[in-house]
Amino acid sequence: MDEDEEILPARVYGMDRDERNPGPRPGRDYAQLIGGPLDGCLLDITGWSGTEMHSGVALLTELGRFGPGGRAMYGPRPGEPRRGDWFGDMP
Repeated sequence: MDEDEEILPARVYGMDRDERNPGPRPGRDYAQLIGGPLDGCLLDITGWSGTEMHSGVALLTELGRFGPGGRAMYGPRPGEPRRGDWFGDMP
């Protein structure tokens, strides 16, 4: 790694890209999004119930197949509740 390069923490979904520190906050719980348009982002799951974590989510994103207003769908990875796998986009 070049000495001028800086390792940045993963960006948290929903935080403004221009925010000074769009990374994870202490005391919060996160799931890592794997694949699809939000690959590598963290999803704040603080306070989510087990049911919410296991049902999956449809997250708004401009980066998916349907552009602005579209959603990327992520579901829990079996045996790894802190990872959400992408399984498609929807309008």
